[in-house]
Amino acid sequence: MGKRQNAPAGEAMSELEEVAQQAIAAAGGDAVVALLNVLAKNIDLERELALSRAAVSNGYSRAWHKARL
Repeated sequence: MGKRQNAPAGEAMSELEEVAQQAIAAAGGDAVVALLNVLAKNIDLERELALSRAAVSNGYSRAWHKARL
């Protein structure tokens, strides 16, 4: 990532930028609230991933989760 650049005239926004705009709109236009919502969701997903690591054997996952640590 880096400095945000506007798309040239006539070109669509990137998919990631569109999703960011939707998140801000869902937060009533407040970018800080949108960011807090995204961070909270990320914490939930990290917690779920940690639970799956504990529940799924290393052999079944073919050591995928061990390589991602």
